[in-house]
Amino acid sequence: MTHWNRREFAAMLMAGALRAGAPEKKFPTEPRRRLAVATYPFRQKIGAGVTLGEFAKTIPVEFNVPGIEPWSHHFQSTEAGYLHDLRKTFDDAGVHVVNIPVDIRANLCGNDEERSKTLQAYHEWAEAAVILGSPSIRVHLPRAERQNEMECAVNGLKAVAEYGRGKNIVIDLENDDPQSEQPERIVRVIKAVKSPFLRALPDFANSMVIHNDRNYNQQAMSLLFPLAYNISHVKNMLQDGKTIYRVDVDPIFSIAKEVHYKGYFSMEWDAAGDPYEGTKQLIQASLRSLG
Repeated sequence: MTHWNRREFAAMLMAGALRAGAPEKKFPTEPRRRLAVATYPFRQKIGAGVTLGEFAKTIPVEFNVPGIEPWSHHFQSTEAGYLHDLRKTFDDAGVHVVNIPVDIRANLCGNDEERSKTLQAYHEWAEAAVILGSPSIRVHLPRAERQNEMECAVNGLKAVAEYGRGKNIVIDLENDDPQSEQPERIVRVIKAVKSPFLRALPDFANSMVIHNDRNYNQQAMSLLFPLAYNISHVKNMLQDGKTIYRVDVDPIFSIAKEVHYKGYFSMEWDAAGDPYEGTKQLIQASLRSLG
């Protein structure tokens, strides 16, 4: 991995194409109001007798934070009527959406028909984000044959980001899949697209799966946080099968602070055990680091 001076890297990016026409959102500064609960860790509960709206109502009481990051699989529909009803439920509960992680079977690097269907699906989720007041959606970095992988990723995501620009919705790329969403690859694609509406979503622990090395993981965060806009995933551990990867969140929060990241932090507990207790632990660790 290339070693970067975080301050210089952030300054270089923000002085260039990412500054022009950037999305405008005023983020809260009080630490607790910057926090959100991801619904992904509660996938055994939501949909199995509990709706997304019902779960949202418990967040202020159970976790005492105002943000929710609803996973796409937890939506019953992307129809406007359902989404408007869901928005009212969120508003009445006192929670707001910080991002929508979109996990769908999609292929921006497929044939023309596949690409068209994928763009249409991402457009629908961008429209959902507008209704729900979410600043962004997270999509996956596409893969293709090696000889044209970068070209198709850049062209496809440029089209998605341009649609997002028209809706004032940011498109985020996360260091999620260790096989295709390495931090270095995310940076190359974002820099090639040159859109302020295509940004990074730094996950605190996912890159540990690439190299079980905390120094590597912190270098990954140093690459991604200068490109982040509104959302990051907080983890202090990640369980992959029987392997548990652990990280220290304090240095990662320091990286975010050093590059003047102003967005939200979403708690995404991703290990065995009680997700309620794990999420509460992450909230307390976040408040200590942000306080």
